[in-house]
Amino acid sequence: MTPPSASSAGDPHRAPQGDIGSAWSAPPGGPRRAGPPPRDGRDARDARDARVAGGAAFAGTLMLCGGVLAVLQGIPALMANGGGYPRTGSSAYDVDLTAWGWIHVVLGVLAAGAGAGLLRDAAWARCPALFLAALSLVTQFLFLPHRPLWSVTVMAIDAFVICALVARQEPP
Repeated sequence: MTPPSASSAGDPHRAPQGDIGSAWSAPPGGPRRAGPPPRDGRDARDARDARVAGGAAFAGTLMLCGGVLAVLQGIPALMANGGGYPRTGSSAYDVDLTAWGWIHVVLGVLAAGAGAGLLRDAAWARCPALFLAALSLVTQFLFLPHRPLWSVTVMAIDAFVICALVARQEPP
């Protein structure tokens, strides 16, 4: 009977039988070596396309979250005539809290729908999502006197959505 290492000594593609660690860590024939990268710039283009596609998924996720947050922001304004919101002084854009509640609920539902469309990579969802994110940003700016921290948070989410959607380029 020959020892296990003697039987594989003549075959350069077989790992020694007695060495458990190397049998599992390297493929038959030894480790694979990567060839030289292509010189035509495909890797850079593929990396950018992957980053842009990731940005669209990021925008869809944020749009969906922003829509849910807008609905959650509008519900207290609808209940008991804005019972959860402090009274503020008059301003140039003084609107009843019930109207603000309906504005936030409707925009939130539409934004969540556009965000779901972005996550499904639907072609129709990109322009409405961009428009709704910009409209939500303006609406949150006008709602600043009522809930400043919440409005700034949703405005930041809207700004990230706009940046991610503007950066996305459709393939030629």
